[in-house]
Amino acid sequence: MNDDGRVSAPGQLQQGDDVSIEGIAITQLPDEPLAELAAQYGLKPSATIPPVFAYLRQLWVRRHFIMAFATARNIAMYTDARLGQLWQVLTPLLNVAVYYLIFGLLLHTNRGIPHFISFLVVGVFVFNYTQRAFISTSRVMFDSLPLIRALQFPRASMPLAYVMIELEQMFVSMAVLIVIILAEGEPVTWYWLLAIPVLLLQTIFNVGIGLFAARLGAQVNDFSQLLPFLMRTWMYLSGVLFSIQGLYEDHDIPGKAALLLQLNPIALYITLMRNALLTSQRLSAPGSKPYSAALCKQWIDYKPKTSPLSHLYYSAYCHPIGNPAHYWYYAIGWAAAALVIGFFYFWRAEVKYGRG
Repeated sequence: MNDDGRVSAPGQLQQGDDVSIEGIAITQLPDEPLAELAAQYGLKPSATIPPVFAYLRQLWVRRHFIMAFATARNIAMYTDARLGQLWQVLTPLLNVAVYYLIFGLLLHTNRGIPHFISFLVVGVFVFNYTQRAFISTSRVMFDSLPLIRALQFPRASMPLAYVMIELEQMFVSMAVLIVIILAEGEPVTWYWLLAIPVLLLQTIFNVGIGLFAARLGAQVNDFSQLLPFLMRTWMYLSGVLFSIQGLYEDHDIPGKAALLLQLNPIALYITLMRNALLTSQRLSAPGSKPYSAALCKQWIDYKPKTSPLSHLYYSAYCHPIGNPAHYWYYAIGWAAAALVIGFFYFWRAEVKYGRG
């Protein structure tokens, strides 16, 4: 109570009240700048972007966590489903069945393509690997907010783990793929070993676009909603369900447009995987035989009910789209470019994740 008899509210001072500071410790700020003082005692800001090589070392140290996290998520993904892990096989097979019904039997995109089921399965499985990696990483920072806010670790670990989840599922798909192409009569050859570097390059590419999608998805909430439509368009432009060479020879698309379609990264990885696993694709690859306008036209005019099966392979006598010998260089370039751009784009926002 003050001198005039008024009672002040708790925590409030009335005009004229005396305040005693006896017994209160008052800290005096040093005269030197705080930055120099922090450096003197080895203190560092908690919200700073680590140097690139230090960041890469942090990721390498946590490589076991990344793989263990991916494996655990893969096991838990279908635990509530009655068929469990079998859905890793059934999902791509059901997609292939639907695409074969619509595009193979109804729209006849199988015209002029030997062993079309194997052709289709390779395209769907390879494309789905990149599609799933892109879509899952676009939401990974948002879905992992509790973990990001609770623990200190390089944030790139999360999109990397999600790409590893898709890689493990791709291994299962590859086992199913091999059974299908063997059932259709494709022989086992040494070319199959080329599937390993193709899958490695595609994985590097997926890591790059996954890092890019992770930051973009963390900053733009609507990106993950738009992404499925973008991926569906990408699928229709990548020769997953049809032959780009067939469209070009039928003059449905001009030469420059056909070249752009063939050199887009997914189309390249699909083509390289088909050439590695399918002897029928290597034998019918345009440019693998000396050019012959007459034989090429017989392939273009191929009619399943009247033309002999040998005409399926006459596409080898057509002009190729671009230079097939350079496809590997383009595939390596896409993987390297995606990894470098995606990593630096993600790394520059390291301190922003989990703060929204």
